Amino acid sequence: MEKIRVEHVTKIFGKHTSQALKLVEQGKGKTEILEKTGATVGVYDANFTVNEGEIFVIMGLSGSGKSTLIRLLNRLIEPTSGDIFIDNENISTMNKKQLQAVRREKMSMVFQNFGLFPHRTILENTEYGLEVRGLAKEERRLKAEKALQNAGLLAFKDQYPSQLSGGMQQRVGLARALANDPEILLMDEAFSALDPLIRKDMQDELLELQARVQKTIIFITHDLNEALRIGDRIAIMKDGKIMQIGTGEEILTNPANNYVRTFLEDVDRSKVLTVESVMVRPMTVNIESDGPKVALQRMREEEISVLIAVDKKRQFKGYITASDALEAAKKGEKSVLPFVKEDMPCVEPTTLIQEVLPIISDSPTPIAVVDQGKLRGVLIRGVIIESLASSSEEVTSNA
Repeated sequence: MEKIRVEHVTKIFGKHTSQALKLVEQGKGKTEILEKTGATVGVYDANFTVNEGEIFVIMGLSGSGKSTLIRLLNRLIEPTSGDIFIDNENISTMNKKQLQAVRREKMSMVFQNFGLFPHRTILENTEYGLEVRGLAKEERRLKAEKALQNAGLLAFKDQYPSQLSGGMQQRVGLARALANDPEILLMDEAFSALDPLIRKDMQDELLELQARVQKTIIFITHDLNEALRIGDRIAIMKDGKIMQIGTGEEILTNPANNYVRTFLEDVDRSKVLTVESVMVRPMTVNIESDGPKVALQRMREEEISVLIAVDKKRQFKGYITASDALEAAKKGEKSVLPFVKEDMPCVEPTTLIQEVLPIISDSPTPIAVVDQGKLRGVLIRGVIIESLASSSEEVTSNA
């Protein structure tokens, strides 16, 4: 279900916004527009929706407009034009009191620098948003302690931020945001200041937390690997414009333009692409109707030595080799069923290629791609290697 809808949102800083808009429409870059008008294009004509319970990642290099865009969503920055809807309510037209209620009750924000008060304890920091809302002391303490418990920080509630590591401070910032029980969580480069190991741990914690609480999360990052790891969908920005929106797999397999392709040069596709994107059509034999002579004929036609065995409903049953089919034919068998082997590895369509690489390297047979028992496709070692290699070559040649 749609939670956030952004329609034609533009933000231009400075004067001469009309002139700047015309130059943007002509395809001029940010630098040229700044030189000619003195205006800076923050965001131009942003259009997207975010579904309830989704992690929607906005990414781009410094100056791409991603941090401006997230601040437009709660009107910390006022849009020059366009509309922003939350639960079908247009916050772009709300007065100060209405907007304040949305910020306090529906949204929380987590910043890169944690934003903790050094003179307050961890518990007092976590209570802060609840205190601003006017909750009674005992009620806000209970809510804050619950949030700290979820973050694994309750034992540190009486310590001060300076006594915690950077990763722990970030978890306090996240706990404080969640103590309000917001429907929407805005995270602006929340993990960027952390070292790589702690950053990966925080990504894991966010995914585990999301599995429990199912918030709608807008996550800003400049790191594509981070975006691919945590995002349900990703929006890539350049010079205030959204270049492409899609799942990690959609962006990797069908980059919208050369700019997006340049982001993909250093990405290990095996960690992002699923087997569904590289599986091939399986050559099958029906155990309920086909005999060994039919199996052998099919193998000769397709120039293969293995057929995947299925029933009439395409339920996966195993496989039969050319040698077994030949033996069955010599014996005058009418069915291939007694010769079907069941030791072929199976994976689901959503399995990452990275996870099947060690399996297929040791397997004497292809791998069956099975969804709820039904055969969807087959993985062949050469096709996987060729697919990963050709993807890298395509990015390099188009960059």
